[in-house]
Amino acid sequence: MPTPTKGPRLGGSPAHERLMLANLAASLFKHGKITTTETKAKRLRPLAEQLITKAKRGDLHARRRVLTVIHDKDVVYTLFDEIAPRYTNRPGGYTRIIKAGVRKGDAAPMAIIELVEELQVAAPAPAKKAAARKATKQEAVAALAGDTDETPVAADTDSGAAAAKGSEEPAEGADDKA
Repeated sequence: MPTPTKGPRLGGSPAHERLMLANLAASLFKHGKITTTETKAKRLRPLAEQLITKAKRGDLHARRRVLTVIHDKDVVYTLFDEIAPRYTNRPGGYTRIIKAGVRKGDAAPMAIIELVEELQVAAPAPAKKAAARKATKQEAVAALAGDTDETPVAADTDSGAAAAKGSEEPAEGADDKA
């Protein structure tokens, strides 16, 4: 949890502020983006980024540390299994704050805080590897096909099967005659 700023708290007491930021972080991870006041968004950003960094580690200790802040196990599961793997190659900057004008009732400055969508760079890499493996396999098959003829092998297999069938037929015929 980041150190509290000097001056008035967001909610009245340090405990209420901590719980409010934890609930904002849980909503952010559940929905991907939330609309809140600029002040709350600016206070939420460091907490959310620290939680994502812990989730990138993925071990049990990190999961327990995140569970001390966010008490909803479903949100923690989403954070560790869906959100954190998107940011494996990114060293930080997982959130974005966009100013959204003022609130109608009290003219409070509003902002949208959202998770930055990471491009799936890791997905095309296995496709290239699969294509390379496929090309290598085709080359190996072509090399084997060039060294040996498959047609005589197939003919030998067919004639062997015919010979086996031919040997069975006289035996059956011998049983019928007897």
